[in-house]
Amino acid sequence: MKLLATGLVFVLAGCAAKSPESRIGEHGQETPGRWAARKEARAGIDTNWVSRIGGRQASLFVGEAFQANPNVRIAAERVNRAIATAKTAGASMNPQISAGLNANRSKQVFVGFPFGGGGVPSSQFSSFGSALSVSWEPDIWGFARAGQASLVSLAQAEGQNYRAVRASLAAQVLRAWLAVTEANAQIALAKEAQELRETTLEIVRDRFSSALSEQGGSASQFRLAESELASSKAVVAQREGERSQAVRQLELLMGRYPKGALANTEKLPKVPAMPPAGLPSELLLRRPDILEAERKFASTGKLLKQGELAFYPSFSLTAQTGRSTDSFKNLLKSDFGVWSLAGNLTQPIWAGGALRSEYSRLKSDERSALASFQGTVLRAFGEVEQALAAERYLVRREEALMNASQSAIAAADAAKADYSGGTGDALTLITAQSNRINLASQLVTLRRLRLDNRVTLHLALGGDYRVGN
Repeated sequence: MKLLATGLVFVLAGCAAKSPESRIGEHGQETPGRWAARKEARAGIDTNWVSRIGGRQASLFVGEAFQANPNVRIAAERVNRAIATAKTAGASMNPQISAGLNANRSKQVFVGFPFGGGGVPSSQFSSFGSALSVSWEPDIWGFARAGQASLVSLAQAEGQNYRAVRASLAAQVLRAWLAVTEANAQIALAKEAQELRETTLEIVRDRFSSALSEQGGSASQFRLAESELASSKAVVAQREGERSQAVRQLELLMGRYPKGALANTEKLPKVPAMPPAGLPSELLLRRPDILEAERKFASTGKLLKQGELAFYPSFSLTAQTGRSTDSFKNLLKSDFGVWSLAGNLTQPIWAGGALRSEYSRLKSDERSALASFQGTVLRAFGEVEQALAAERYLVRREEALMNASQSAIAAADAAKADYSGGTGDALTLITAQSNRINLASQLVTLRRLRLDNRVTLHLALGGDYRVGN
């Protein structure tokens, strides 16, 4: 599938109307000199963000989704349809030429004819004709050109929507892939916890069987160890279920039947370096949703212009030439030629207020499109600022969890040593082990959240991504 949005300008080059001028500067929103949540301002956008985050496997999955996902195909066909509509409007401004042949056989009966005899007089006629017709309505005031320019702008808007759909799909596939890789890590931790519980249960069982109170053996500790083992098995089943759901979601996004058979044993990747955020003003020129809203706003402006020109007179020309004869063999002879030339001038005078009402409606549509454009710009700024701010707080949270995890590892090792030496109890050992596993699980989730936020940031900054085209 070709990237229609990229080549849209070339496709529309054959249209008579020019692309409507940009109205980016009319968004009316304050554009700061830099992002509030990030002081540095490096320009540009990372078009390889999928592979940078997820590596080769994630890139392959995104590429497959681009080819098979129904939503991408729908968006592509919407672009094709919009292009065809714009070209149709352009063709209507050219002279229209048609040719035709006609033949007619008729009979006339003279019922009251004043002659004697038994018959009723009648007459039969034949006629043959050929014609070549040309009609043209010169676009003197630019009414038709304004209408086509509006359609060209809508086609460009669909092209930007196609870009947005692809970027959104890439993000969804990458997030689903990250969910699978997180599930892999969580399953490994859950199985590790289960193995620890099994080992602890065996140790406690030995002490319980010997019934040596000085060694800390008791029925309550044995039952606690049993309960923790059963709980750990439930967690393993939960994590495996989460992975199954994530795999099926990934398969659906890739256009596959959700069999849950997708092989993915990848580990959760490390968080890459921050992407270049650039300047807020640069966002206006690269986010597809902003450019789509701007093109729709530009389209309404051309329609409003068309509404103004509806009050102007219209002029049309028609010409026809051909042959007319009562014999088919004479159809090509110049002696039987006919021709006509006509012009028509129409000036609207009064239409019951319909033209003014239509103009008011178009003016309202333009104001609505402007408000939508402004809302899109404001939302785009907000998404970038929120993603940048979230990154800062997620980093701080991760640092705190890493410190806690290191302490939990030391505590678990100490509890194991104490219990092995006979000075500790099963509750302390189980609690320390659980705390270590829980903190490790939180760190895995937090890394996935950071990666998710990184995906969000790339989308907010423009999100353009290309695989194979």
